[in-house]
Amino acid sequence: MNPVEIEMNFPAEHGGNVFGQFDAYMKKIEKTLHVSLILRGDHLKCIGTQQAVNHAISVIDELLELSKRGNVITEQNVNYALSLSMEEKSPSLLELDKDVICHTIQGKAVKPKTLGQQKYVDAIKNKMITFGVGPAGTGKTYLAMAMAITAFKNDEVSRIILTRPAIEAGEKLGFLPGDLQSKVDPYLRPLYDALFDMLGGERVNKFLERGTIEVAPLAFMRGRTLDNAFIILDEAQNTTPEQMKMFLTRLGFGSKAVVTGDITQTDLPDKKRSGLVQATTILENIKGIGKIELTEKDVVRHELVQRIIKAYDKYEKKEEFKKSKKEKEKTMKNFRR
Repeated sequence: MNPVEIEMNFPAEHGGNVFGQFDAYMKKIEKTLHVSLILRGDHLKCIGTQQAVNHAISVIDELLELSKRGNVITEQNVNYALSLSMEEKSPSLLELDKDVICHTIQGKAVKPKTLGQQKYVDAIKNKMITFGVGPAGTGKTYLAMAMAITAFKNDEVSRIILTRPAIEAGEKLGFLPGDLQSKVDPYLRPLYDALFDMLGGERVNKFLERGTIEVAPLAFMRGRTLDNAFIILDEAQNTTPEQMKMFLTRLGFGSKAVVTGDITQTDLPDKKRSGLVQATTILENIKGIGKIELTEKDVVRHELVQRIIKAYDKYEKKEEFKKSKKEKEKTMKNFRR
């Protein structure tokens, strides 16, 4: 197939942002789509097969528009734009740029960066309870926190409650030295990090003192009714079925809950079923409850994290197949006897 050559106008002042330091993003686009890109002044030349050139121009157009809107282009933007370009019916990356949830104290916009994250945010908006299930790095906790803070600022709820099972301590916190706060802080640190990022240390401490933001282990939810609150249960794969039922039945009027977890990283003792797995199965078709499954495509950390998750998924499926095959062979053997 003969190569085609297409030239487009490209404002030189956006070159460094769109194509990255030392043209790293340009090289990634060239390598992924098998095209050659030549930038001279305000003109960009793209050479390759018709289909490859069309994909490349589409990706560059979107990255350029993001840059014009004031976004700092990241490797994640480039990778995701490239993956979307391969899917014929997928929405534009620019659609994701519209939904700003809130801003960090540094002024950085917090918004969904992938289609999976967009669906997750929409579910939180529209459902009373949302289950966000997916691997590490998909923004489950951070986006839930942003939604909680936005709801709090808009007076949609009067308090935020953040909780997670302190599985490493077996929730027997009495064996640890110090007061309650010093005992649970190590297990809740990721939640504090997100709070400080979006509200700043001074405001967080003020809200914690007033009790309008509460951070506590899951065991401390027992016996309470949580009205007019935005509740986030993090690391829910480490809940037992009993704990999950206890948590879900704490919800009161005017409340919203987000339950996040990664079912591949369960720290429960062997053969103990995860409350998250059970709940998402039992409550699948219940009105007012949403479940969003995020994948390695929604990982917004380093590209290597995506590859690690993909490799583990492949390995686990292979092991599952081997196990299933062995069980079938065993059954057939017993049947023949």
